[in-house]
Amino acid sequence: MSKKRHITLLSGPFKIATSLSLIGLLLSYLAPFIHPSTIPALPFFGLTYPIFLTLTVIWLFFWSIFRSKWAIFCLIVLLIGGKLHFRNFSFIPTEAQESDSNGLKILSYNVRLFDLFNPSFDAALASRDQIFSFIREQKPDVLCLQEFYRQDRPTDFEVIDSINAIMSTRDYHERSAHKRRTRENYGIAMFSKYPMIARGDVMFEAQGTQDFNYCIFADIVKDLDTFRIYNVHLQSIRLHADPHIEGKEIQTYGSKKGAIAAYRKLRSAFEKRAEQARRVVEHLKTSPYPVIVCGDFNDTPMSYTYNQFQLALLDAFQSSGKGLGSTYVGRLPAGRIDYLFYSPLLRSSTFQIQNKTRSDHRAISCIFHKVTP
Repeated sequence: MSKKRHITLLSGPFKIATSLSLIGLLLSYLAPFIHPSTIPALPFFGLTYPIFLTLTVIWLFFWSIFRSKWAIFCLIVLLIGGKLHFRNFSFIPTEAQESDSNGLKILSYNVRLFDLFNPSFDAALASRDQIFSFIREQKPDVLCLQEFYRQDRPTDFEVIDSINAIMSTRDYHERSAHKRRTRENYGIAMFSKYPMIARGDVMFEAQGTQDFNYCIFADIVKDLDTFRIYNVHLQSIRLHADPHIEGKEIQTYGSKKGAIAAYRKLRSAFEKRAEQARRVVEHLKTSPYPVIVCGDFNDTPMSYTYNQFQLALLDAFQSSGKGLGSTYVGRLPAGRIDYLFYSPLLRSSTFQIQNKTRSDHRAISCIFHKVTP
């Protein structure tokens, strides 16, 4: 049998596989623009966008070898994505890079409770101290932490005093759930070298009851400029809940029943994040000052959540970052889920995704400048 004849016999399955890849990629393009509750399955296509993109590129090269019209179909679908593809990587900063000396440096970091539940308490203390050293090296003006943990005094796992000493400040704002029996606090926190003249929260439904997801903000004065900075931790998926916090064993998802439970958790999280994002965006639109929003959004750039923020603000990674924007390094590959958004009244420079990590997230940082008239 000739090679050409062999390929002809296999072309049917290849065309079906290509068609499924193209349909999946097209559906992923729609995910940022349609509310998760409208078409519940659509956010899953946005989540798996990198898979469909990779498959489509592979099929493009495959069909190009045989000079098939299917290569043109693949190319057209890739082109339809347009600027959406550039949400996931950045090669050339789109804004002119200014001197960093007079800017406001923001560092955002999901610290995963400072590795508190490491089986070895000494190892947990070492991880906490390494995070402290990292913060000291970065020298941020404003530090925003998600999955923040502290224990009421007296404690063997001290946090607040050490960070205040590193930041040379006592200006900080925190929102957390307090467990009275163990004197523990789980939530988010913001520390600033510059004065906080106002503090507040954007309230989410049922926050602090089971899910420790919050949004806080502070108005911070640097020289003659005032900035409103939001620190957010949007709805966690919690496929692998920590039994120390939840008080129950980690659920497995290998069975059919487990897969259905995972689907329901993901679907619920997509919808909750969409609502939380709406509340934050509505709140920031009332700010009398230029806005910076940072944190762990738990959603990819091909999500409805991300799109709500990008419609109102600019993405610092796209403006002043370089390379692939992968911030999550946990068990489930999720790519870029930590962001720094900012008002058009500001300019960004030197956006960085830090390689050093003692968490399942990489820290992100950026320097912001007020736009001069």
